[in-house]
This record gives sequence, structure tokens and C-alpha cells, in this order.
Amino acid sequence: MKRLRLSLFILLLTLTAFCPRPALSAIDREQEVREAVTAFVTTRTAGMGWDVHLRRLTISGSLKLPDGVIDYEVVAPQKWEGWGQITVTVLARQNNRLLSNIPVRIDVAALADAVVSLRQIEHGRTIAADDLTLQKCELTQSSHLGIRSLDEAVGKKARTTIRANQQVRTDQVEKIPLIKSGQLVTIIAENEVLKLSVSGKANSSGAEGDIIRVQNLTSLKEIPAKVINGSTVQIAF
Repeated sequence: MKRLRLSLFILLLTLTAFCPRPALSAIDREQEVREAVTAFVTTRTAGMGWDVHLRRLTISGSLKLPDGVIDYEVVAPQKWEGWGQITVTVLARQNNRLLSNIPVRIDVAALADAVVSLRQIEHGRTIAADDLTLQKCELTQSSHLGIRSLDEAVGKKARTTIRANQQVRTDQVEKIPLIKSGQLVTIIAENEVLKLSVSGKANSSGAEGDIIRVQNLTSLKEIPAKVINGSTVQIAF
């Protein structure tokens, strides 16, 4: 009887030694990976003034990782702007040992303030404050052209017809020129000691602050000058 008990005890020890402990299930590790990616997106877009949500997250590769605590590091393309569809890599480490590179495809939607037309604005018309409003709009590939502040559009001229309820882009508006090509102007040059002025003619049009081409009517030379007001330009001196 004692020999039988001893044999059973030895058999139990052998089975315990050779049967591996069950790994944490894939669904548990999937949740950990999802949480790591979500936290990364939140941190990456913090302070940008956007309303951001993870629209889609698709995990590729095996999630059968060992039991125990695992550290996750999310690596995204360096040029990623914080929105749109990209693939990030989740590095899973345990005790500073790399266990797996997990590709994760994400689709991040981001809403940001954008200037939107309340009504149709005809080509050539000066844009008024009541023509526009600020709305949250989703960022797209052309969003870098979007105007974010009402001050960037009010008082400018529509270069094209802007339809109602359309995001207003920088290439759809332009400053109203103070000086027109062919106009007679006063060219000034000044420093801390001297101030000189001569008569000139504008060879191009421009708004306040623009650099235009002007001709000195005394020397007949053409030079670049900065528009100061509707009749005056300034050159470097």
C-alpha cells in the first residue's frame, strides 16, 4: 500500500512538472493592447484643441503572450499628425525582454474649429462677420488649407464663389489691395537718422504689408517695396 501511494505521489509530481501553466487568454491581452493604444492616442493629441475619438482599431498578429505583467510601448510613424488611418506597432515586453511586435491599424477621427460660410459668398465680395461662423469639423487631408479663426477671413475678398455651409479655405480668400498696379505712390526710405521720399509708380498690386514692385520715377529703377497704406510704400534703407 505504501509503495502504491509513493508511486501515485511521484506520478503527480511528474505531471505537475511537465504540464505548462495556462497562458493568459488572447481576449485578455487584446484588451490590454487596446487600452495601451487608446492611451497613446489620447496623450499624442492632448493640448491640440481637438475632439478626438478612436473610430476603429484592428489588431494583427498573435496575442498569446506569457502570463504575468507585460509592458506595452506604442510606436507611430514620426510624421503622423494625430488623426486619420495609420498602422502603429505595439511592443510587448516582460522583464525588459521583447516578446512581440504587434501591428495595430487605427482610424482616429478628430474634430477641430473651422470657419464655415453661413450663406453663399459671391466671387469678389468683401467677406463680413455675419457671413461666417465657427463649427467643429472633421480634419481631412485638405484641412491644412482650412481657416481656423474668423479674423483670418473677415474683411478679405472672396477669390472664388464660396458655397453656403462650406469650410472656408485660405486659397478662397485674399487681402483687398490698398495699392493697384499703375498707381502713383510715395516711396519712403528711412532709418534712425534720415528719412527720404521720392515719387514712384506701382508695377504690381498689394495689400498692407505685401511686398510689391515699384519704379522710382527719378532713376527709373524698379525696386521691391512694402505697402504701408493706400499711397505709400517703404523700401529697406
